[in-house]
Amino acid sequence: MFKKLVIAMAVVASTQGSYAATLQDVENSFYPYKNGMPTAPGISVGMTIDQNNWQVAKDVLDPAMLEQVKQGNYTIKVGETDSFDLHPNYIAATQDRLGKVKLGNETGQIEGADAGRPFPEEPSMSDPRAGEKLAWNFKYGYNWGDSAAIYPFYWKFRDMESGKLERTLKFNFHFLNFTHRVNQEPKPAIEPNPSELFRGTYVQVLEPFDVKDTQLLIHRFEDDAKRDNAYLYLGFQRRVRRLSTGQVTDAFLGSDIMIEDFEGYNGRISDMKWTYKGTRNMLLPFYKHNEMPLATDMPAESDGYQFVDYTGKGACFPHVTWQLRKVYEVEAEPVDPNHPISKRIHYMDAQTFTIPRTSVYDRKGDLWKIWTIGQAHPDYHLPKNKGSGVSIDDAFTMIDVQANHCTTGQFKGQVDPELSPPSKFSVQNMRSSGR
Repeated sequence: MFKKLVIAMAVVASTQGSYAATLQDVENSFYPYKNGMPTAPGISVGMTIDQNNWQVAKDVLDPAMLEQVKQGNYTIKVGETDSFDLHPNYIAATQDRLGKVKLGNETGQIEGADAGRPFPEEPSMSDPRAGEKLAWNFKYGYNWGDSAAIYPFYWKFRDMESGKLERTLKFNFHFLNFTHRVNQEPKPAIEPNPSELFRGTYVQVLEPFDVKDTQLLIHRFEDDAKRDNAYLYLGFQRRVRRLSTGQVTDAFLGSDIMIEDFEGYNGRISDMKWTYKGTRNMLLPFYKHNEMPLATDMPAESDGYQFVDYTGKGACFPHVTWQLRKVYEVEAEPVDPNHPISKRIHYMDAQTFTIPRTSVYDRKGDLWKIWTIGQAHPDYHLPKNKGSGVSIDDAFTMIDVQANHCTTGQFKGQVDPELSPPSKFSVQNMRSSGR
């Protein structure tokens, strides 16, 4: 009887996430390479992987990207692994909250997580909620820090078969954390915050003329049970309308990307069933921006900044190096049976908790799209990003493998609070900016 009670208590403790993480767990989580860089048989710095030797990468590339290499669509050059150290204030916030964070009874419920990485301990295959904990680590990660802007941000629509450039959009993107702030003033939260927002995302289209002044505003609440408020301002209509839930899974402005795809996953924790699938060393697109071959066909920036270049079939792949990283594989299955996808497979970087690779499957279970977000080291990017401790989203490609079409993105990421004041994240700002 006593033994059964102990087992039952252990199961409850595991499912509610009450494992007591330690300072050593924090150290291991933020500095996974302190005792040496990851290795894999047959993989060495400086080598290239293409359709002639793709077999060597079968254990270090996800299946969807391996298939692209096998088909000769992309050649991967292996770079040296770098430690992407996050800001010390974020790490200190994680240490301060050890033992204070736990999951609630339902998916999407969490207690005690007001700053830092909620679950720094290693995930366990025996923990049925390990995938959800990793999802929380992503949601409350230091992705873009307390605030940042992609200013400007170019999206290009391409026919992958012919390589034809069909359309170019120019945006500004802005991100702001209202809570969980550890570095930029005010800390730990922006007040007043009567709606109890966690994060805001504001998007403004600058070009071309037919969609100029289109704006998107997303408010994400601290309470995961509340659905995001999303607003769209269409320049030609000159009015703001609220987006329904289903519209965040529509193709955004004709691209291959849903609003829900932003940053790897842009939705609620409670909208998915999360399953941890394992940990391994994999190749991911992490690199030093200033050491990459940069684009020479882009509009000049006044400070001399150059964007990442593209290569491969249809110019659908970022021309960057990939490095071996410690990776968590997580499956996310929508709980809504009417969702347009059946699942995503995320490959989360264990040090930064960014999501550089995702495979998206359609409702039939067939591979539909592959999503890559290149990560640049902040110390080898714009001078203002140096020392920010932010892994800079620097280049993306979303490839629709069924339609042979891609949308690519070239970023000028800037960790600069002056570009993203709280006033920018309001419906009033949309109206005034659209006039």
